[in-house]
Order: sequence, then structure tokens, then C-alpha cells
Amino acid sequence: MKNSSKWVLFALIPVMAACGNQGSQVSNDLAIPVSVADVVKKSIVQYINTTGTANAASQVTLYTEMAGSYNLNKNPRTGGLYKLGDIVEKGEVIVKLENPETQNSIAIDTKKLNLEISALEYQKQKSLYEKGGVTLREMKTAEVSQATTATDYENAKIQLAKMQIIAPFRGAIVDLPHVTNGTKVNTSTAVVTMMDYSNLLMEINLPEKIISTIHVGQEVFITNYTLPKDTLKAKINELSPVISTETRTFKGKLLIDNPQLKLRPGMFVKADIEVARRDSAIVISKDIIVSGARGKTVYIVEKGAVRGRIITTGLETETAVEVIEGLKKNERVVTKGFETLRDNSKVKIINQ
Repeated sequence: MKNSSKWVLFALIPVMAACGNQGSQVSNDLAIPVSVADVVKKSIVQYINTTGTANAASQVTLYTEMAGSYNLNKNPRTGGLYKLGDIVEKGEVIVKLENPETQNSIAIDTKKLNLEISALEYQKQKSLYEKGGVTLREMKTAEVSQATTATDYENAKIQLAKMQIIAPFRGAIVDLPHVTNGTKVNTSTAVVTMMDYSNLLMEINLPEKIISTIHVGQEVFITNYTLPKDTLKAKINELSPVISTETRTFKGKLLIDNPQLKLRPGMFVKADIEVARRDSAIVISKDIIVSGARGKTVYIVEKGAVRGRIITTGLETETAVEVIEGLKKNERVVTKGFETLRDNSKVKIINQ
């Protein structure tokens, strides 16, 4: 009987060992697979986003001030007549009018000769006065005559300049009504529209809550869907101190630097205005935060299990958030697989 009892005991030991291994396997299988990341400090910048239409900072439509025969000039850079899209330098003559009758009435050559004669006469009278040859009155009369002829000559140049349509600034031709060269046009005829869009203006509306954080000169980043790889810089150029009672917003204007003319007037653009920055903060992805009745929660891995942490957040971007309280540097936060977690859930890390 004794030998029989020993054999029974030895037979039970493997069975018990097998049962123990099976329980361990079950325990491992219940661990939830998760991915984690170390909590680190980095910079975070919060922006306020707004949209609007970019318009040329300088725009002008030039009209004729005199009647005459229309003559479109050649672009010195292309050798052809000016056309839509051409860049015109300040001071270039785009259109010239011809009107012999008006030009004769202006008589600029005669007025120039009169100026030269009166200038010689004044110098003569001045020299004689210094020698006692003429009276002060005679010298002053010659001086008045010179001043009068100088005024007549300057007025003639002004009148003659009205026969030319001159670019007031460097810009692009954006409208050029077709007129056949040699055709007579009347006074006040629109002949060309120019824009300088190396700088653009954009009107914006901003929420009342940020009025204390926005100021003139603040840097802004401009993007457009047609230029996905380009971000242009702008500055807040003007701000209204008045809050709209209907929209609870206030108006502003942005000055956009567009030296390569990538943005075009009329484009719809997005503006990102920096309102706050932290250069060293605990920053996590918004996607890993679980919101509940207790507040915002994330899960921290400690010794193979997780613990939920209530966090207090600060600055935010579209994808990230600053954690003010609730997390410490170098802790391991769950980034994937947190959806079904509870406090003390066993986890198996599958990705660091």
C-alpha cells in the first residue's frame, strides 16, 4: 500500500505543474497590448486662425487728363506693346496722347526761351545794381520777370505731361482696355489699371477674447491651398479698438510680404497668428486624452499595469496640448490601445 501511495503522489505532481503553467499563460494572455512614449519637454506655440481675401496694397486706374490720339507704348523689356500682366517700372510712359493743337497752345519751347532771356536780364540787372548802375527797384523788376517766366514754363511742362499716362509706382498691368492706336480718346477715359502686389493687405476679424494678446507688428504666417509648400510672412498692420456688438469680434488688417508674387490679389488665404509660446513644456498629442466626468485623463504605465492620471492642460495646437499638471518628465504614457483601459489594467508593451 505504501508503494501505491507514492505512485499516486508522483502522478499528481505533473498535473499540478501543468495547471500552474496554464494559469500563467492565461494571465499573460489577459494583458492588453499598448504602445507607449516617454514624456518629454519641448516647445509649443498656440495660434489663432483666421481667413480672408488678400488684396493688392497699391492699386490705381489711370485716366486721360487731355483729349488726343491714343498711342500705346512699347515695353522696353519685351520690345512689344504693353499688355496684361506686364511689369511696369515707376515713371515709365504706358500711353502717349498726341494733340498738335493743344501742344501748340502750350508753346513750351517759347516759354523756355522766355525763361532763359529773363534769367539773363536778371543777372545783368543784379550786376549793374552791385556797381550802382541801376536802382534796387529795377533789379527787383527783373527778378519778378524771371520768376513769372519760370512759373509759366513749369505750368507748360505740367500741361504737356498730361499728354502721357505715366506709371506712379512699380506694378503689374491688370486691366488694359483695347484701343486702336491713333484713335482719338476724350478726357477722363480709363486707359490702364495697375497693381503692386509685392505687398498685400488682408482684412480680418478676430474674437474679443484675444484682444489683449494681439498687437500691431505681431508676426503672422500666411498659407494658401494652391501653395501647400509655401508659407509667407505677414504682420498685423492695423487694429480697431472697437468690439462689434453683433459678432463680438474686432477688425484688423494684415500686411503680407509677397516679394516673389506667389500670392495673387483676390486669393483666399489662411492666417495663423501666434498668441502664446512655451519653449520648455510637457507636450502630448491630443489624441491620447480621454475625456470623462472626472476631467481629462491619460494612462501611465507602471510595473506592467496602468494608472489613469487627471491632467490640467494649457496651450493647444491643432494636434498637441501642453500639460501643466498631472505628468512628469520621463514617465511613460500610453499612446495606442488606451481605449479599453481601466486603472490597474495589465498591459503588454508592444512598441516603445
